[in-house]
Amino acid sequence: MPLIPEEPQIHESAQGPRAASAAGRIAPTPRPVPGPRSVAASRPGRPGPGPARPAPPAQRVNGSATPASPRQENRSAPQIQLIPAPAEGALDAAGEAVDLLLDSGRAPGEILVLTTGEQHPWAAHELSFGETAYWAQHDAADDVFYADAAAVDRASSRPVVVVAVNGGNDDDAARVLPVALGRAGALLIVCGDPQRINAALGAGV
Repeated sequence: MPLIPEEPQIHESAQGPRAASAAGRIAPTPRPVPGPRSVAASRPGRPGPGPARPAPPAQRVNGSATPASPRQENRSAPQIQLIPAPAEGALDAAGEAVDLLLDSGRAPGEILVLTTGEQHPWAAHELSFGETAYWAQHDAADDVFYADAAAVDRASSRPVVVVAVNGGNDDDAARVLPVALGRAGALLIVCGDPQRINAALGAGV
């Protein structure tokens, strides 16, 4: 059945309020990045001026994002949420989804973001230091990780996978989305054109 587009409604888990505020996500600054996560204005996944990419707060509890709940995370198939957006707005929609996930209690290391078109600025910056260092951050799984969808086979599973369909062709989306669904432990969020996304998921799932 085709997905019904939803407005992003990612709420705080029923486990209770977040153990840490946005300020709790600040960490030492190993090196500047183009998409920093500053104290209040910026969160992981939202590029903006600031020092560096923070580590996840130690006290953050596992949260959940609508429509996934703690009970649903035990299911074999992840939940799928579609956020309608034009290709040129898909990356922004994905960034907003990441913000809402973090606000609802998700730890940064639980989130993987894939882009089918232009790379996220964070990924482009980190790759400038070499693929070895870039994938070492992926393997550490202590922060939101951004990757080109072409690398989805290299990416490991995370509880939440966010896909920004911000470019590429229909064949690319049809190949990437089913694999991304397999990488999502609890929730797959897809941002982009609903008709294109439904066609891609229908062809591959």
